[in-house]
Amino acid sequence: MKRTLRSLLTLTMGVFLALCVTARTARAEVVFKLGTLAPAGSAWHNLLKEMSQKWKDASGGQVTLRIYPGGVVGNEGDMVRKMRVGQLQAAALTVVGLQEITPEPQALSVPMVIESHDELMYVLQKLGPKLEKSLADKGFAVLQWTEVGVVRFFSTKPFRTPAEAKGRKIFSWEGDPATVEAWRAASFQPVVLSSTDVVPALQTGMIDTIASAPLYAFTARLYQKANKMIDLPWSLLVGALIVKKDAWEQVPADIRPKLIEIVKEYGNRIDAEVRRLNDDAVVQMKRQGLEVIAPGDMAAWRKVADSVNEVVRGKAVPAPIFDEVKKLSAEFRAKGH
Repeated sequence: MKRTLRSLLTLTMGVFLALCVTARTARAEVVFKLGTLAPAGSAWHNLLKEMSQKWKDASGGQVTLRIYPGGVVGNEGDMVRKMRVGQLQAAALTVVGLQEITPEPQALSVPMVIESHDELMYVLQKLGPKLEKSLADKGFAVLQWTEVGVVRFFSTKPFRTPAEAKGRKIFSWEGDPATVEAWRAASFQPVVLSSTDVVPALQTGMIDTIASAPLYAFTARLYQKANKMIDLPWSLLVGALIVKKDAWEQVPADIRPKLIEIVKEYGNRIDAEVRRLNDDAVVQMKRQGLEVIAPGDMAAWRKVADSVNEVVRGKAVPAPIFDEVKKLSAEFRAKGH
């Protein structure tokens, strides 16, 4: 009887230990597959890789972040769709991709409203929680907002004024019909394409103009064909690192704050590095034949931006959020920043 009892206790302890090992193993299998358009080897990609290793170290190997750069998992709309079905659990998206989830974040990147990093930080400090709630309501969590860069026009043909830009065939993001209408309001001829088709479209003449941050134009080599940059700060392109909420909740609660702290650290590093690299990208592209063209008639360009924003407000972006961004932007400048 004693031997039987001892055997039962031994068996019970063995099962308990096995369950503990299984539980630890299960915790170690939280994997986030992250998609991004950032080209492989770019500053964005390299910093994301560093962040991935930090996540692994901070979680004791329990959380793995796998990065798929350069649009290998599709454009930003594809990434959102793959997140919804569980093929991806995370993505680094611009506001163009975020609008596939909810339209509110696009208010941060409307033409000629937010014009600096400090202004963006001021607006996000006030409005960030509301934008994050709009994404959370759709099942996505924002880990960090990021600045992609100041968007300028890159073209195969020079132009200085809105009149000279009329009819230019400009790339328009697939799945964003409101932006198509907005480009028409600016007298461009929008051509709807996947972001992964931009380079061949420039090569074939399907498009002749693209609005892009300089660093992306440099790393994706768009400037080799669109070798005229109109030095007009058209908009501040904003993005975010987002995760599916159900995937995030699989991360043990005691580990999540550590991972968020790492994301914040790298988000700040990415912002600072990207601002520096955007400036450097212009220098590098000029050395390789990029022609930088000063815009003419800024009053006319601001009038065009106002025309675009009349289309954006209430169509691409809910009017209350649009108005709040405009109000906060004006408030920031009124304080003498």
